[in-house]
Amino acid sequence: MKYLKYYLAALAVIMVDQAVKLIVHYNMEMGLPGEIYLIGDWLKLHYTLNPGMAFGVELGSDYGKLILTLFRLVAMFGIGYYLYYLVKHRAPKGLIWCISLILGGAIGNLIDSTFYGVWFDNAPYGAVTPWFHGQVIDMFYVDIWEGIVPHWVPIMGGRPMSLWPIFNVADSAIFVGVLLILFNQKRFFGENPEPEHKSLMEREQGL
Repeated sequence: MKYLKYYLAALAVIMVDQAVKLIVHYNMEMGLPGEIYLIGDWLKLHYTLNPGMAFGVELGSDYGKLILTLFRLVAMFGIGYYLYYLVKHRAPKGLIWCISLILGGAIGNLIDSTFYGVWFDNAPYGAVTPWFHGQVIDMFYVDIWEGIVPHWVPIMGGRPMSLWPIFNVADSAIFVGVLLILFNQKRFFGENPEPEHKSLMEREQGL
């Protein structure tokens, strides 16, 4: 049970993430025509597809998306094992919950990348196969500012830009988990976690 509750937390993130994505896919038009305003003009639901990583960054090759998806798959197993390791070694519970959020978010987006190209036929045009080429569904849009970047700004000058990206539940879980870890580094990593098999006497003796 001490392991299960953390993996169940990750599963809850996955279920909520996928449920929201399915609702958006089946009930909203893509892009501006389907926008739903939630709070004024700055918080909206906006159905869009993300073909790559965060902020739409893509790997520049015909097999870039496949490489990215396989990397996510490897990362999922790595994070899953790290969660087990932290629980076994009695790491701070706050850190373990954060890793649970990150694991759930990682798997949530991995499902999109692996299966949505087949289920929803949303693989980018020219993809070598719909498997592992699905595009991630994003929908939460915090529209603080949108416009043309002044021409005098290096690199981005003259380009249209929105201040905040569009994201989903999985992205939010990863962001919150990472942010909490960053703000609690001393608390989470100040002491080395002790292996579970150490006896109370050993710990009292400082062994």
